[in-house]
Amino acid sequence: MSDIPQAQGFDAGAFLKTLTERPGVYRMLGADGEVLYVGKARSLKRRVSSYFQKTLTHPKTRALMAQVCDVQVTENEAFIMENNLIKELRPRYNILLRDDKSYPYIYLSTHQPYPRLALHRGARSAQGRYFGPYPSAGAVRETLNLLQKVFPVRQCEDSFFRNRSRPCLQYQIERCTGPCVGLIDQAAYGEDVRHVVMFLEGKDNEVIDDLARRMEQASAALEFEQAAQYRDQIASLRRVQEKQYVSSQGGDLDVIAGAVAGGLGCVQVFYIRHGHNLGNKAFFPRNSEDSDVAALLSAFLPQYYLAGQGVNPLHDIPAQVLVNAELEDGALLEDVLGTQAGRRVTISHRLRGERSRWLQLAQSNAEHALSARLNSRATMVQRFEALQESLGLDELPQRLECFDISHTMGESPVASCVVFDGNGPLKSDYRRFNISNVTPGDDYAAMHQALLRRFRRLREGEGRLPDILLIDGGKGQVAHAEAVMNELQVSGVTIVGVAKGPTRKPGLETLCLSGQEHPFILPSDSPALHLIQQIRDEAHRFAITGHRQRRAKARTTSVLEEIPGLGPKRRQMLLRQFGGLHEVARAGVEDLAKISGISPQLAQRIYDALHGEGN
Repeated sequence: MSDIPQAQGFDAGAFLKTLTERPGVYRMLGADGEVLYVGKARSLKRRVSSYFQKTLTHPKTRALMAQVCDVQVTENEAFIMENNLIKELRPRYNILLRDDKSYPYIYLSTHQPYPRLALHRGARSAQGRYFGPYPSAGAVRETLNLLQKVFPVRQCEDSFFRNRSRPCLQYQIERCTGPCVGLIDQAAYGEDVRHVVMFLEGKDNEVIDDLARRMEQASAALEFEQAAQYRDQIASLRRVQEKQYVSSQGGDLDVIAGAVAGGLGCVQVFYIRHGHNLGNKAFFPRNSEDSDVAALLSAFLPQYYLAGQGVNPLHDIPAQVLVNAELEDGALLEDVLGTQAGRRVTISHRLRGERSRWLQLAQSNAEHALSARLNSRATMVQRFEALQESLGLDELPQRLECFDISHTMGESPVASCVVFDGNGPLKSDYRRFNISNVTPGDDYAAMHQALLRRFRRLREGEGRLPDILLIDGGKGQVAHAEAVMNELQVSGVTIVGVAKGPTRKPGLETLCLSGQEHPFILPSDSPALHLIQQIRDEAHRFAITGHRQRRAKARTTSVLEEIPGLGPKRRQMLLRQFGGLHEVARAGVEDLAKISGISPQLAQRIYDALHGEGN
C-alpha cells in the first residue's frame, strides 16, 4: 500500500475504501487535531489516494504525510470551501497568501454639482463612480496628479470646498478652476468631469478628438487663448497616454506570473483596466518552498480572488486572467470565478503577440523581485550568523526583540517593541506601550514597566519569547531587564544593552551583555553590528512615531475631554469654529456661549478649565 510513515491508529487502506469519486475538500490532521493541510479535488478518491503511494517523492509531501493521523473530507463547492478553510485555519503545509487589506480606488462624487476626485479605500457604498482597483495608494496618487494637470477637477475635501471665500493655491498653479468661489460655471466644469470619466474608462482617443474639435472651433472664433489651452491639454493627455497606455483592445485583465527559487515563491500581478496599466504588485506567499510555479499559482488565485467576496471584495475579478503556467484545476477555477463575477472569466497561459509580451514582463518582474528578496534574506541570515558568533551563542537566534523609550521632557512617554526574524522586520508582532504612573523622565522605570507588561503576556501564551532581547541603553537598563526576567521566571533569553558611544556616532556603540562584567565594541564593519543598528533604529523610529501621536492627542484634546457635559460632537464643533485649541483658550465666556449647544454655564466651565480656575 504505502511505505510512507503513518501515525499509529490510522488505517489508510480502510479509509481510502470509503472515499467517493465526487468533488470536495479534504483536511489532513495531526496527532493533536491540528489541521496540517487543506486541499480540493474533482475526485476525492483519486486525489487523496495519490498521497498514499510508494512513488511519493516530494520532500514537503513526505514530511506532511509522516504527521497525518486522520483525514476528513467534505463534498462541497471545492474552491469556496477550501479558501474559507485555509483563511480560517492557516494550515502549516498550505501555501498561504497574507493580503487582507482592501485595495484603493479613484472615487468621483458624481452626485454633487461640482464633483470631487479622491482616493478611496474600503466599502464602495457611497453614491458616485469608482475606478480601479489600483495596486497601491501611491499608484492612485500618481494617476490623480496626472489627471489634475490635464483636467483641473477639484480634489479637495468637501469641508474645505464649502468654506472657501477665495481660491486656494491649486487655482493659482492652474490645477483647479475655482468652483468653490464660482470662477467656473457648472456646465464648463461638467465638461472636465466628463473627460475625466472618459479617460478612466479607457476612451483616451475620443477625449483627444473632442478636445481637437474644440481647439479648431476656438481658433476659428479667434479665441486663441482658449485654443491654446485645448492644445496644451491634448499634449498633456498624449504624454499621460504614453505612460499608461497598454492595449489597443481595451478591456480589463490581470497578468499574473509566478517564480520559485531558493525555497521562496513570488507572484507578480499587473492590473490592466480599460486598456491602462494601473501598476503592479509583488506577493510572497508563505510555505511555497518546494512548490513549482503551477502549484504556486493554483494556491494563489483562489485565495487572491475569493477572499472577501460579497459586500466588499478585496479584488475585482476581471474578464481575463493571464498566467505563466498551466493550472491543473484551471477549468474549475474559471467556473467558480465566473459564478462569483456574474459573467464569463477565462484563464489563459498559451499566448501570442502583445499579451505574450505582457506575461514575459510580469514574469521578469517576478524573477527580479524574488532575486531581491533572496539576496535580502541571504544578507539577513549572514547578519544573524555573525550575531551568533559575536555573542557566543550555541544556536542561531531565530527571533530578536528590541525596546526603546521616547518622550519629550518626560511628557507622554511611549515604549516600543519591534521584532525581527530571519526574514527581517516582523511588523505584525510590533507593539507599543503607553507608559503611566512613573516619574517624568525616569527611563529605567518606563523600561521596567514596558518589559513587565510585554513578557507577562508572553508568559501567558500570547506570543513567542525572543532568543535575544535588545535594550536601547547601558548597564542600568540591562539590570532592569534582568530584574523583570527574574520576577517572571523567564529563562533562555539573552539580554543585550546597546549604548551609544561617547560621541553618539554610529559604529561606536557599546554592547552590554547580560552576565558579562565588561562591555565590548564590535568592529564598525561587523554584520552583527549592522543588524543591531538596524533593529535599534527601527525601535527608535517606532517609539518616536507613537510618542508624537500620543503627545499630539494629549495637547489637542485632553483638557477638553475632562470637562463635564462637553461630549465629542461639541468638542469637535468648538475646535472647528475657533480653528484649534489655542484659539478656544483665547476666547471669552461670551464668545464660547455663542456656539450652538454651548450654554453659559458650560462656557464658564470650559473657560475655567482652560485657565486653571475653579475646583
